[in-house]
Amino acid sequence: MTTTSTTTVPTVRGPVAADQLGQVLAHEHVFVRSEEILRNYPHLWDEPARVADAVARLQTMVDRGVRTIVDPTVIGLGRDVERVARVNAQVHLNIVVATGVYTYDSVPFFFSQYGPGTLLGGDDPMVELFVRDITDGIADTGIRAGMLKCAIETELTVGVERVLVAVAAAHRATGTPITVHTSPGHGTGAVALDVLEREGVDLCRVVLGHSGDSDDVDALRGLADRGAILGMDRFGLDVLLPTDRRVATIAALAAAGYADRMVVAHDASCRIDWFAPETLAALAPNWHFTFIHDEVLPALRAAGVTAEQVTTMLVDVPRRHLAGGL
Repeated sequence: MTTTSTTTVPTVRGPVAADQLGQVLAHEHVFVRSEEILRNYPHLWDEPARVADAVARLQTMVDRGVRTIVDPTVIGLGRDVERVARVNAQVHLNIVVATGVYTYDSVPFFFSQYGPGTLLGGDDPMVELFVRDITDGIADTGIRAGMLKCAIETELTVGVERVLVAVAAAHRATGTPITVHTSPGHGTGAVALDVLEREGVDLCRVVLGHSGDSDDVDALRGLADRGAILGMDRFGLDVLLPTDRRVATIAALAAAGYADRMVVAHDASCRIDWFAPETLAALAPNWHFTFIHDEVLPALRAAGVTAEQVTTMLVDVPRRHLAGGL
């Protein structure tokens, strides 16, 4: 299917024509919150201040030319699309939200006694909930998910596999694309592809998130050769891999003809409550929404990546992934 103006992508503010998505950062978060903690200790979160700060931070990327972000904040990361909508009402940005579950080991307790392999058995209730988010909207807001999200960090546990299988089932039912949190150091991108392929997913519809944490060009080419899109999406997290090595990896892949198999992003957030702000600023000072446009794109050009290849990674590939175009 060729992407045209009649093909739309669901966003927080409603459907957007695929050819109007513009530059896309394919993996960013508005908020990552510990909902149960903050519900019980509300003094830890100043809502008006956090919303105002988020608007200002998102506006900085809009000022650089970004028109769309994919926000893969799902269950396990504190998803609250109503809060995101309050932010989005004040900044002219397309935000594609996700459905799924983020876990490294077991499913949330809510699902632990229902579904395949559990005490009570039966069909997996996650599938119905994921499909509902995609077709009807999230939490009665009417905001439909445009992405499915799952995670595999170190190993394929029973719980992780169950989420992957549920995501695959929701994908088959709706055609919604998938993004997977992976850990290149543990080789989990290949494991995720094995499960998703077994479950009938076209691997061209899958982004392997955090592939950019590796500079093993041969391994990355192997994943891309299976059809997957490489998420080069943690720019600014130099503690995991320095920027120069991330840039060199993308340049090498682009030179080898893989620009059409990559997307870029920071995996940053307006606020992630896992870290004190001052700690995060000291640990990863470049981990913010404008680092790619201010520093990475010039470095990529200096490394030989062409303007056309940059457009491919920022515009064409994410549009194809979100809209289902070939």
